[in-house]
Amino acid sequence: MLDKAVLVESLLVFGVVLSVHAVVWDRFSWCALALALQAFYAQFKWDRLLRQGGAVFQFRGAANSGLLPASMVIPLLGVVTKERCRAAGIVYFERFGVVVASTGMLLALFLSVLAVGITKPVPTNTCILTGVAGSVIIYTMKHSLTVSEVIEVLEVLLIFVYLSMILLYLLPRCFTPGEALLVLGGVSFVLNQLIKRSLNVVEGRGDPIDFFLLVAVVGVVLLGLFFTVLFTFMDSATWISSMFFHMMTAVLGLGVIMPWLYRLIQRNPLFWLLQFLFQTQTRLYLLVYWTCLAASACGVVFYQNAKRSSESKKHQASTITRKYFHFIVVATYVPGLIYDRQLLYVAAVLCLAVFVFLEYVRYFRIKPFGQTLRHLLSLFLDERDSGPLILTHIYLLLGMSLPVWLFPRSCAPKGSLPGAGALVPYSGVLAVGVGDTIASVFGSTMGEIKWPGTKKTFEGTMTAIFAQIIAVALILIFDSSVNLNSSYAWILASVSLVSLLEAYTTQIDNLLLPLYLQIMLMA
Repeated sequence: MLDKAVLVESLLVFGVVLSVHAVVWDRFSWCALALALQAFYAQFKWDRLLRQGGAVFQFRGAANSGLLPASMVIPLLGVVTKERCRAAGIVYFERFGVVVASTGMLLALFLSVLAVGITKPVPTNTCILTGVAGSVIIYTMKHSLTVSEVIEVLEVLLIFVYLSMILLYLLPRCFTPGEALLVLGGVSFVLNQLIKRSLNVVEGRGDPIDFFLLVAVVGVVLLGLFFTVLFTFMDSATWISSMFFHMMTAVLGLGVIMPWLYRLIQRNPLFWLLQFLFQTQTRLYLLVYWTCLAASACGVVFYQNAKRSSESKKHQASTITRKYFHFIVVATYVPGLIYDRQLLYVAAVLCLAVFVFLEYVRYFRIKPFGQTLRHLLSLFLDERDSGPLILTHIYLLLGMSLPVWLFPRSCAPKGSLPGAGALVPYSGVLAVGVGDTIASVFGSTMGEIKWPGTKKTFEGTMTAIFAQIIAVALILIFDSSVNLNSSYAWILASVSLVSLLEAYTTQIDNLLLPLYLQIMLMA
């Protein structure tokens, strides 16, 4: 019997796919539709595997596989990026969009084939549909990609396979299959791009801040893999291990990551970063303002833990308390988007590196702060943090930052896409900072009518849609670079679809919703 919530979630994803391809229709549209149909059937095989405990790895419980919504993100991002850059006449990034779309389709197809292959008995109809979808995708890739692009796509697939085998074994119950596809697929693509650009650095393509993102992401992932292997053979909670952790972090950072970045940007990374951060007076004001917000967020953490100590050890932070951090990130990102997006881009990369490093300190219980971080952050855990890692705060940062990082600046006239595309950098603010926050707060306090098959309420969703429309109006008032060109109906439809998806999805909404809103706004 089909789960009603999963069925509605699938219909909403199909709605996004059809909406995008109503605007952008080419040979990849057939591939995307074939992939969506195939993923719809395959995700129920994954769900059955998860319920029966037949999956090879341990995935996050209390959630479905999420294969369909995750499978469509990367292909659709590639398709809309290709179309935007084709319209702008930027051939290099148009081809980049083609590679992204092809890579996303192949990764999703691989995960589907894996589910079908280990399902017993083998589902005949799903196998046939998978074979047809795979044939359509491979045929299209054969007639769309050059030999070098085919090699690049296969390289990403190879990296994805190895990363999945390693990280899903080392980090049980941290991801659903769909979340693993998004996170590990993204990391695989970033790693491949960094290797490619490192080998072709003489071409001089790319902005230094793009290289900074690539090196930071790959650096923290390699750092984690190194210490995971190391602490398999030794106790990480001793002072000797902690000293070794800090020493090796400095060695890897200064001896590997910094020289790698120096090769890419052809200047001292530390000097470049300092010069970039303090280049203008506006940046100084923003940095001071963000420091105050970070201090207030730390104050909330300490206050809530003090409240737990005085009341009860079983005290957990409420939904409203957790959403306070959403308000803080909105207050952080909006001024950056209005006044200096490049600074926001780099600051978000630095924050991601710091967050991941602190999670390593907490996970490995590195002295002197590892145990303290475990105690402080345990107050804010929910059912999504069922694995050894605490990822919700990192997902929140990613959800707000990905639209800024993935915004096709080179294909945007005067730094902003026309029409609804002008709101693309605000996708995280709208979907997570405003929509998800308002839906949770109003739904938990005043909601009474529940959506069928979910715990989410009709009142929460409607309030979220209304709040996002108000937020769009405020963006129009305060950001003079935004010109919607009368695309209000499309914006309303995009916000409504994504808000309904928030009500029905069991995946990490902080990660999924901004990407779907970005896709809709770029179409």
